[in-house]
Amino acid sequence: MQHPAHCSAQQRWREPSFVTAAHAWIDERLAALGLTRSGDVEQSHVTDWSTVMRVPTDAGPLWFKANDATMAHEAAVLELVASRSAGRVPAPLARDADTGWMLLADAGRRLSDVIAEERSLARWHDVLAAYARVQIACEGDVDALLALGLPDRRLHTLPGAYAQLLAGLDDTDPRLPPADAIADLCEQLAGHGIRETVQHDDLHDGQVFLGSGVHQVLDWGDACVSHPFLTLAVTLEGVVAWGVEDEEGSEDLGPHLAAYLRPYEEAYGRDPDELREAAAVAMRLGWICRAVNGALPQDPGRTHLRLKMFLDARP
Repeated sequence: MQHPAHCSAQQRWREPSFVTAAHAWIDERLAALGLTRSGDVEQSHVTDWSTVMRVPTDAGPLWFKANDATMAHEAAVLELVASRSAGRVPAPLARDADTGWMLLADAGRRLSDVIAEERSLARWHDVLAAYARVQIACEGDVDALLALGLPDRRLHTLPGAYAQLLAGLDDTDPRLPPADAIADLCEQLAGHGIRETVQHDDLHDGQVFLGSGVHQVLDWGDACVSHPFLTLAVTLEGVVAWGVEDEEGSEDLGPHLAAYLRPYEEAYGRDPDELREAAAVAMRLGWICRAVNGALPQDPGRTHLRLKMFLDARP
């Protein structure tokens, strides 16, 4: 049974006033793009924080997305990151500066579906390397990203945010360390000198698409500014490590980690062993970042799971 807060949050996206306004906005933007709607708009996805609608047009399907106020910055962030991505992040075809609504081209098949057919995770090597290059390219955009509204999860902010998070939970695992221990880990990671930048914070195979012949990374609503390697917690430990058959520890993470780190070896002139040491710390801290950045008052279970991953490196 859904919690009443979930039902209330999701219902707003189904309100006739919102749906009517969204359809009118879609039609206006299609006209500006020289396109015509060829069928009914379908509201295909609804969550507490966003909704997605499929828009059939004479040039193929497009996708409308609306976020709540906490993620309304996604469209502007996506536009900036796309400009640095060499085609690996698609820019919105249209966006509204006031509401954050956006219209996106169809991105093709999800990586999760392709992996299920190919029975291999080898495609992740290209995804991870390309994503690392996007992060490196955005290192100079931190101030601009923060100004657009991207959450600030840089290392110096995590200990305090962690302490505040724990204070707001009804019960916590007694094994969780104090904020000072998190500060020590942050200082250790910062000592490696890798610049903070955009961090997707929820990069899994349902967010990667293969529509234009290359893997593209979408859904940047959970993104933040943080240490880039923190992304490895969710992506490697939370997804890739479970392999094709979704069995814990069934995939060797070494080649995937190497693929991600290689652009950093080239950009920073660093020894691979040093970067792997930094990545090991980051994969612990990444779960703290995810717990803080993705905390929802109506869903404390996810927060507890992410904190457990910090402790155990497994659900």
